[in-house]
Amino acid sequence: MTIPTLELNDGNTIPQLGYGVFLVPADDAERAVSEALEAGYRHIDTAAIYKNEEGVGAAIAKSGIPRDELFITTKLWNDRHDGDEPDRAIDESLEKLGLDAVDLYLVHWPTPANDNYVHAWEKMIGIRERGLARSIGVSNHLVPHLERLVAETGVTPAVNQIELHPPYQQREITDWAADHGVRIESWGPLGQGKYDLFGTPAVADAASSTGRTPAQVVLRWHLQKGFIVFPKSVRPERMRENLDVFGFDLDDAQMAAIDGLDPLDGSGRVGTHPNDLN
Repeated sequence: MTIPTLELNDGNTIPQLGYGVFLVPADDAERAVSEALEAGYRHIDTAAIYKNEEGVGAAIAKSGIPRDELFITTKLWNDRHDGDEPDRAIDESLEKLGLDAVDLYLVHWPTPANDNYVHAWEKMIGIRERGLARSIGVSNHLVPHLERLVAETGVTPAVNQIELHPPYQQREITDWAADHGVRIESWGPLGQGKYDLFGTPAVADAASSTGRTPAQVVLRWHLQKGFIVFPKSVRPERMRENLDVFGFDLDDAQMAAIDGLDPLDGSGRVGTHPNDLN
């Protein structure tokens, strides 16, 4: 199976589908990531705050997969934005992962009340220049945060990883990203099970007509929208199901029906608002 890649605005490429380890316990991460790699995933998304970088690193080392065939992302946590903390944080993450560099390093949240995300971004630029991260980006940044980063540093993030699922599509951010060459990564792509996404007629009907599961339909919707997506499961059979989304397409009517699940008033959010996590 060949997973499509997308080109980033810095010239690097990124696999469009990866395996996320949010909430995967530290003592289960090595097994889960090893099984994901065995299933065919080559893009692993972790973060310092997940406290499972060691398990991810152990799975990578044990896999025997050449480093240049893997794409590894980790993230800078909120209490490491000031001073030289970003430099120390990337060193700690690389040690835990057992890597010389990550493929993508993200500022996890902007923490706007602390007013230090521009400094964090300046440090990220230095981290990239030193070769410790091949690409740099952000997560959970709103348009005003993005505009300020670009205005004050001249460097546009390669990606913005945001909460994104059919009833919460964050179109202001995705439109801005499209205009500025920023790739969107979807976290919580299936709504984290916090509402009955799979029972909506738009999803259920598409699943019935394509002979696919509702989860596969929603993941396919993300891919056809051009988003990078990280389904998360610790069950091997579900990992394989989530990877099996390249042998079919949703037609224009099915895509439009799923697009229409967004009420456009922001009520679909199931996670924390970026302005509220500081």
